[in-house]
Amino acid sequence: MAGLVGWRHGATWTYLVMLIASAVALATSFILSAETLQLARNPSASLGCDVNAVISCSTVAQSWQAEIVKFGGLSYPNAFFGIAAESVFVTIAVIGLARVRVPRWFAACTWLGGLAALAYSYWLSTQSLFVIHALCPWCLTLMFSTTIQFMALSHATVAEQGLPAGKDGEVPAGLAKYYRLNIDLMIDVLWIVAIVVLILVTEGAALFA
Repeated sequence: MAGLVGWRHGATWTYLVMLIASAVALATSFILSAETLQLARNPSASLGCDVNAVISCSTVAQSWQAEIVKFGGLSYPNAFFGIAAESVFVTIAVIGLARVRVPRWFAACTWLGGLAALAYSYWLSTQSLFVIHALCPWCLTLMFSTTIQFMALSHATVAEQGLPAGKDGEVPAGLAKYYRLNIDLMIDVLWIVAIVVLILVTEGAALFA
């Protein structure tokens, strides 16, 4: 184990934060899926989050980036995969809250899955900011919730699942110290602030127009 003590490093806190973030991401995925179906029925429809040319869910939803998976001549909206993925993360958070020690291979795969979900979310967000030049409020909500989800999952993986483990079976001292001294809190805050600043610098004029 990582040798971390205190309420902030326990299963209740780490997995509770993950559960809340995953639940928000899951609910957001359902909303995005509903809006995708609405646009499929009526491509000219105006969605509730269509504020102007830049803050527009429909602009993002109608881009090719919103449906990158194609099979058998059909394309599948990203939001549908979000429902499947976030349902898994909600389940994992509930298992964690029950203080179940899963096999190390499962914990490692879970963390890698969280990293993949984060990378996918960031790719879509950067496409919105720098390629599509339109912001979807629900997509931003999903991106922020996925970020917090990954932060909590990483914390739980170290503090509760004892990964990554060195030759002695323990988490490396430097990584354990990173969490024990709450350095992760500072990094997480800076991480969120950096994202907000990037959005404001890129599309701030449209956001406050």
